[in-house]
Amino acid sequence: MNQVVANIPQAASATSASPAPPAVTTTLSVNGTSYTVTLDARVSLLDALRERLQLAGTKKGCDQGACGACTVLVDGTRVLSCLTLLAQCDGRHILTIEGAADDDVGRALQAAFMDEDGFQCGYCTPGQICSAIGMLDEFSRGVPAAKSSGDASHPGTLTDAGLKERMSGNLCRCGAYVGICDAIRRVHDARHG
Repeated sequence: MNQVVANIPQAASATSASPAPPAVTTTLSVNGTSYTVTLDARVSLLDALRERLQLAGTKKGCDQGACGACTVLVDGTRVLSCLTLLAQCDGRHILTIEGAADDDVGRALQAAFMDEDGFQCGYCTPGQICSAIGMLDEFSRGVPAAKSSGDASHPGTLTDAGLKERMSGNLCRCGAYVGICDAIRRVHDARHG
């Protein structure tokens, strides 16, 4: 019987071990509450919110920035928290779904999503609501859509094509498109009608 012996190098000595990743202290305001946390510099905002601050409303979907389930607002701007490092948020204001009810538009969107049946399983809904808060603010400030979607031909009018384009990173694939769009349209029209 032949015996095969693998040539396995000896384990590296303790002195050549990789150094521990650097820790970063970050102070931020989340939903109006100030937090100071010291974590590995590579920790995402999503993981810090869910695992360190116990704010589990922000969902981890794809963890690659493709689904939008983790959308939160950082200083009023929509961001994918799975692609945002916590260290980037030092001194910034974060709004998550847990704080959306304290925002007039957020509260109106939550009610509209319920009334218009803007969800199926609800997993993506927190990211959609946070994204819609930011999107409606962008639209009211005149921030153009990424591509021509009909808004340009009707300045000040949020067209259906424009709404879908602006929410394209968050429109769930479950079949609730109509309810989501109707909820956002309802809040927009109530504010600008």
